[in-house]
Amino acid sequence: MSAAGAALTAPSARRRFLILTALRWLPVGLVIPVAVLLPLDRGLSLAQVGLAAALQGLVVLALELPTGGLADTLGRRTVLLLASAVGVGAMALYLAADSLAMFAAVFALQGVFRALDSGPLEAWYVDAALGADPRAAIDRGLSAHSAVLGVAIAAGALAGGGLVAWAPLAGLEALATPVAAALVLQVAGLGAIAALMVEPRRASGPRAAWRAAVGTPRAIADGIGLLRRNRVLLALVAVELSWGFGMVAFEQLTPVRLLEILGDPDAAAAVVGPASSAAWLASAAGATLVPLLAGRLGFARFAALTRLLQAVTVVGIGLFGGVVGVVTAYLACYVVHGAANPAHMTLLHRQVDGARRATVVSLNSMAAQPAGALGAVALTALADAASVGVAVCLGAVVLVLAAPLYLPAWRQERAERRARVASPGRDGGQADTAARPVGRPGPGTAGSEVQGA
Repeated sequence: MSAAGAALTAPSARRRFLILTALRWLPVGLVIPVAVLLPLDRGLSLAQVGLAAALQGLVVLALELPTGGLADTLGRRTVLLLASAVGVGAMALYLAADSLAMFAAVFALQGVFRALDSGPLEAWYVDAALGADPRAAIDRGLSAHSAVLGVAIAAGALAGGGLVAWAPLAGLEALATPVAAALVLQVAGLGAIAALMVEPRRASGPRAAWRAAVGTPRAIADGIGLLRRNRVLLALVAVELSWGFGMVAFEQLTPVRLLEILGDPDAAAAVVGPASSAAWLASAAGATLVPLLAGRLGFARFAALTRLLQAVTVVGIGLFGGVVGVVTAYLACYVVHGAANPAHMTLLHRQVDGARRATVVSLNSMAAQPAGALGAVALTALADAASVGVAVCLGAVVLVLAAPLYLPAWRQERAERRARVASPGRDGGQADTAARPVGRPGPGTAGSEVQGA
């Protein structure tokens, strides 16, 4: 199918979405085992790594909304191509970085990449699927997305750990070989976006670029306006503040926890690789449970439960003794992690229409960035000053704070269920709420909207 814009069916949009998801996250998986260990091996302290990593969150915070608005005006494919090009540059610099200044530049570029990348692909899929079939089950597509993401990261992490153990490239230290492989895959991902992502033809040239630039602030203002008008959407986005901070505890500090136990960076990386692989497979398994369990419990109730369960597993990472205990808690954490995100994103997409979808997804992601930056600085500093276990447990406490923020969405779901029972003839008892636009609030919502994650 040509990139000129032949119409996609909902299944073909889903297939392309999943292929591009896999290529997006395979490089991430490759780098996970060495993301913290490589800077440490090249002379940085743990606190310096935290400070450099915080730059990524700050850059994303500054650019998230403008890039989300740009994706809604200029086009999702164009913005993703630009994002992928920046990602290639960031990974190339990461391969060569050997000082605090260079690693800070790496994380700043990754922040630009993340800001550009956040939202356009998912927004493209939802709009393409609903454009082909207004009743397409996007919750299933988003769950499959999380499952593919998990498998891709798992495969990458397993390969990354294997590359560290194998060290096949002469003249390149073992911890840097996964970064070299990730660079090659990111170049492949750039080509796949160009080949597979089909979008309706938009005007091009300087005049079109100017119109997109002028329209971006309006898209941003519309997205922010939604938060003011929609209590459910506001609460969902606020979830990201808790999750962004708490994710540092298990994403960045688990390798350090294993290093603390094993005492050797290469040995820790060799464990983190298979453990990360297994964890993301567990995440994929958790994602497959969402349509079944969330459909029975309700998405809001299910999402709140996952936040509580995840906090319990993170406490295990911080307190269990020995490699087996930490890895077991880590795996359990990712089962819950895989289930939490598609449930949250389904709730989020119910609150917005296509014209503002990328902007709202960017708003959701943006909320996590300052919290993640604060977590990276605070938890790594606490790990240095006290212990890694104490820092991880603090992250778990913050994760718990997300659960009550699903209450507005739960009340909305309950009102909609009551309305369907009262008038079953309208849609045969089936609710097509997977992507209800903000402009058409469901029964009992009074136009309010909230959530994030």
